[in-house]
Amino acid sequence: MTSSDHLLDLIQSRPDIQELLRSSFSFDIERKRCGDGLRLASGRSLEPIAGEFAGGAYLLCTEENGRQPVVFASSEGKGGLIADDLAGALEIIIGLAWQDCLGFSGGGNVKVMQVSAQHLERSLARDNPEIAEERAAVAAALSLRVVSVADLVIRLQEAASRTEPDYVVVDEDGQAYGSPFGEYSEPRLGGWR
Repeated sequence: MTSSDHLLDLIQSRPDIQELLRSSFSFDIERKRCGDGLRLASGRSLEPIAGEFAGGAYLLCTEENGRQPVVFASSEGKGGLIADDLAGALEIIIGLAWQDCLGFSGGGNVKVMQVSAQHLERSLARDNPEIAEERAAVAAALSLRVVSVADLVIRLQEAASRTEPDYVVVDEDGQAYGSPFGEYSEPRLGGWR
């Protein structure tokens, strides 16, 4: 059994944690079909492990050395590497508004991502005052670390920067997904609030 299998089994066995992951962190192991038909440009297959509300998919990539990096493919045609293993991916998923952080990255600039992450954290805390407790509960249940936002941003930027050439996602028609990095540094209408 791989560490990914162990984590997925643990999530499955804990309905309370499964619900928190689904409702607060948009990681739903019941939506595995979201990634059907996707593969890497290298031809390696991907295993869908979870989906999210907007139709995106979390996918495991098994490598020859036994590593199982996690790739995300959005429903908008962007995708790439988010972590070198499922534990690292889950730490990012629960600890950071990671998709928006990538979206407002100024093309992958880690300093822009750090600023975006701080704005996103304030917004998240306003919308969900229990987010810190929910993060801690999921981390404790899955034996994950609660990592600082600044460190998670660095990890996410480093992983996403390694998307090309080995982790480019393609669909059934061979169309490559776009870069995980968005070009803007803040929301276009009204900036950060």
